[in-house]
Amino acid sequence: MLQKLKQLFTSSSAAINQPQAVDLGLVTADATRCIQCGICGYNCPVGIPVRDYARQGLPVTDASCITCGQCIAVCPRGTLRWEKAEPELTADSRLST
Repeated sequence: MLQKLKQLFTSSSAAINQPQAVDLGLVTADATRCIQCGICGYNCPVGIPVRDYARQGLPVTDASCITCGQCIAVCPRGTLRWEKAEPELTADSRLST
């Protein structure tokens, strides 16, 4: 038992459990699936109140979001998902069409 506890807290396993920042777009919610449990916000490593976004069905647009996906991983209802942001049209791209 003690051996297993030591394995949980070694540096190699801690690195595996740390959220990794990725560029998958924005965390978006389906408000009809959200039961307001708050697990998403509780597990956010930067303290974003994800539940507030989920309740309204809005994408998480907080600038401190590191897009680690921890909130998506812990949501018991599958309310949260990745959604790619549409690329914004610039004046140059509109002129080339």
